[in-house]
Amino acid sequence: MDVNAAVAAAAAIAGVGTGVVAMLAFRWSEREQAKPTRSSLHTDSVLPPGVDTVLSVLRSSAVVLDEADSVVKASSAAYALGLVRGGKLAVDPMLQMARDTRRDGEIRQVELDLPRRGSGRGEGLAVSARVAPLGSRLVLLLVEDLTEARRIEAVRRDFVANVSHELKTPVGALSLLSEAVMDASDDPEAVDRFAGRMQVEATRLNSLVQELIDLSRVQNDDPLEDAEPVRVDELVAEAIDRCRHQAGTKQITMAAGGTAGLHVWGNRGQLAAALGNLVENAVNYSPARTRVGIAGRRVNAPGGSPAGGSGAMIEIAVTDQGIGISDRDKDRIFERFYRVDPARSRATGGTGLGLAIVKHVAASHGGEVTVWSAEGQGSTFTLRLPEAGRERDRERTDRHDRTLIEPDDLEDEDHRPYETFTDETLPAPEVLP
Repeated sequence: MDVNAAVAAAAAIAGVGTGVVAMLAFRWSEREQAKPTRSSLHTDSVLPPGVDTVLSVLRSSAVVLDEADSVVKASSAAYALGLVRGGKLAVDPMLQMARDTRRDGEIRQVELDLPRRGSGRGEGLAVSARVAPLGSRLVLLLVEDLTEARRIEAVRRDFVANVSHELKTPVGALSLLSEAVMDASDDPEAVDRFAGRMQVEATRLNSLVQELIDLSRVQNDDPLEDAEPVRVDELVAEAIDRCRHQAGTKQITMAAGGTAGLHVWGNRGQLAAALGNLVENAVNYSPARTRVGIAGRRVNAPGGSPAGGSGAMIEIAVTDQGIGISDRDKDRIFERFYRVDPARSRATGGTGLGLAIVKHVAASHGGEVTVWSAEGQGSTFTLRLPEAGRERDRERTDRHDRTLIEPDDLEDEDHRPYETFTDETLPAPEVLP
C-alpha cells in the first residue's frame, strides 16, 4: 500500500514538473516570436522616418546601403534591373561610388552601360546612377534607365541625317543641271534634255517633301477626330486609279475582288494614302506582264464573337508576283528611308517613306500591317483595320463576292497568308520573260 502511494506521488510530481517545463517553453517561444527580426531591425530602425515611403513612390530604381555595403532597402525596379543580387549591390562601379560617398560625403553621378539581365544577344542598358549620403551611416543610390531615351535620340539623329541626305540629292542634281542648261544655251536639244532631267528631280523633291509632311501629320494628328465610315471598295478603286498609268506602262493587270460592301472607321485621306502606297509598291516591284490583286474581307478580332459585330476587323490584302523580300529585310521595311533595293527605288522615284506611313496610319487607327513574302515569288501586304460597326447591318443586305487573283503561284495552299472568297478560282498567270 505504501509502495503504491509512493509511486503515485512520484508520478504526480513528474507530471507537475513536465507541465512547468512546457509552460516555460511556451513562454520563451512567445517572447522570441515577439522579438523583432534581424531584417526588420535592419530596415525599420535604421532607415530615417518617412524614407521608406518616399522610396516606394520614386520612379527611379532605389538602393540603400549600410556601412558594411549590405542592402538595407531596394525597390522592385532595382531587382528587375539586376542591380541587387544576394543582398549585395551587384554593380562594382556603383559600389565603389557608394564607398567614396560614404567616406567624404560628396554626391556623385555617372552614366554606365550595363549588360541586360537574361539577354544573350549583347543588348545593354544605359543607366544614370546618382549616389548621396543618407544620414550618418547610410548611402542612397538612385538609378535611372536611359535606354529608351537613348534609342529615341538615336532614331531622331538618324532621321535628321537621312532627311538631309535625301534632300541634298535632288537639290544637288538641280544645281548641276541648271549650270548645264546655262552652259548649253546655244544647244536647244541639250537644253531640252537637261530641262527634262530637272523636271524629274523636281518631281522627286516634291514627292519627298510631301511624304515628309504626310508622315508628320500621321505621327502628330489624331485621325479619329475626323473619322467616318469609309467604303473599302472606294479605297481600292482610288488606289487602282492612282497606279493605273504605271501598271499600264509595264502591262501589269490589277484585279480587285474579295467581299464587297465593307466599311472601315477612320480618316479617309490617310486610309487612301496608306492603301495607295501598298498598291504603288506592288506595281513598282513587280516584273512586266504580271498581276497585282487587291481584296478585302471581314475577320473576327481576337476574342470576338463568331458572328462578328463591333469587334470585327477588315483585312485589305495587296498581293503581287514581284521580286519578293528577304527574311533579313522583312524586319526593316517599315523603317523610315529603308529601301530593299536602292537602285530600283531611285529608278521609280521611291522615297523610302511609303511603308513607314502605312505602319503609322494602321497603328493610329487601331490596326496593323503585316507582310508575307518569298524571294522570287512575290509578297502579300495585309492592312488590318477596325470595321465601322454601324454599317454592319446594311452591308449584309447587299454584300456579294467578286473574284481576285489566287496567289497559288506565290506559295503552297497550307501556308497561304490570305484566302479569297470566290466561287471559282482565277489562276495566277505565268511570269513572262
